[in-house]
Amino acid sequence: MKTHHIPVVVIGGSQSGLAASWCLKQRGIEHIVFERNTVANAWRDQRWDTFCLVTPNWQCTLPGFSYTEEYGGTDPDGFMVRDEIIRYIEAYRRHFSPPLLEYTPVHKVCQHELGFEVLAGDERYIAADVIVATGAYHQPRLPELNSEFPDHVLQLHSSTYRNPEQIPEGDILIVGSGQSGCQIAEDLHLAGRRVHLAVGSAPRAPRRYRGRDVTAWLVDMGHYDITVDEHPLGEAVRHKTNHYMTGRDGGREIDLRRFAQEGMQLHGRLTGLSDDHLHFDDSMPSNLDAADASAERIKQEIDKWIASNGIDAVTEDPYVPCFQPQGGNSQISLRAEQPERLAAVIWATGFSSDYPWLDVPAFDEQNQIAHWRGGSRRIDGLWVLGLPWMVTWGSGRFSGVARDADYISTCISERNRELQVSSV
Repeated sequence: MKTHHIPVVVIGGSQSGLAASWCLKQRGIEHIVFERNTVANAWRDQRWDTFCLVTPNWQCTLPGFSYTEEYGGTDPDGFMVRDEIIRYIEAYRRHFSPPLLEYTPVHKVCQHELGFEVLAGDERYIAADVIVATGAYHQPRLPELNSEFPDHVLQLHSSTYRNPEQIPEGDILIVGSGQSGCQIAEDLHLAGRRVHLAVGSAPRAPRRYRGRDVTAWLVDMGHYDITVDEHPLGEAVRHKTNHYMTGRDGGREIDLRRFAQEGMQLHGRLTGLSDDHLHFDDSMPSNLDAADASAERIKQEIDKWIASNGIDAVTEDPYVPCFQPQGGNSQISLRAEQPERLAAVIWATGFSSDYPWLDVPAFDEQNQIAHWRGGSRRIDGLWVLGLPWMVTWGSGRFSGVARDADYISTCISERNRELQVSSV
């Protein structure tokens, strides 16, 4: 096995790994980027056909490659769909030609007297620093209940859903009402399918308010600059469910009450399966109320900002719920002979992180890489990039990865100088 010595190894070749590469290249730091598949692979293989960003295109500011300037995007207030996102990332790669090896999986990372030993592809690399830029969404998370479903019900995870034509004729249940669950429910609903949605506690957000996209207000108000250390929830904010909305067709908020008024069947949390029936609890009405309250709190914060800054903005009428659900538990029959039989269930139940190749004592009690601003709390020279709320709300998005990548590359540059001085 051939051995190479290189200052920095970056693992992951999507937007985070490429952002790290750009920043390292600007500082003249030699490095290599490993990608087990191809650039933007997760965007290709784990997103449905109509997937789109929920943040405006003007927030896509990869380091050295903003949407409007270097990329030349013409719809800054729009929302890139999946294929456009892939083209944006591919264009970023062409923009600066990173030292990227595709289809080169990393098999193992372990500590070495000079830093780290990385086994990638068929070769061995010795590096002083390693940046893990593989994101947080590795293994689809499925509840144990999925093993109890009859064979005639197709089961998909949100990462394997593509389009309505993929689903056989019949009713469709979506479990999970976060961003993915709500947007997939909308996709199927707009296609005329009969959809059941198990509504959880995910909050919702308005899309536009008082004449502007809500994201623009929140940026002005400094929400994207609040760090984990400053947030009232502290590190617990990393586990908070994102607000649901969509960028589809130019962007709109998702109001599950309106979907219900149009025929979507809403349920509470899925609690079990017995006697050929799925059973749900009675939490749906209170979950809808809580989601509405979350959206109203965002509006109230914006109102205060407008008033305190003397901004001349249009006013809007208060939100009025268009649908009031009935309380009580509900159920769905799984019997194949039923005229409105359940054809499929889509589990929008999230992902778990998995680093089987990272053989170093860097993990906390939740099996996550323990870090502060991307730097390992336990091992010098190990870094992580692109995680949700790694530093700020934008860390796991196109809007914040540049700042995080710049910080990490600066730390690596200073650390390399210190190592060089100590070795003299």
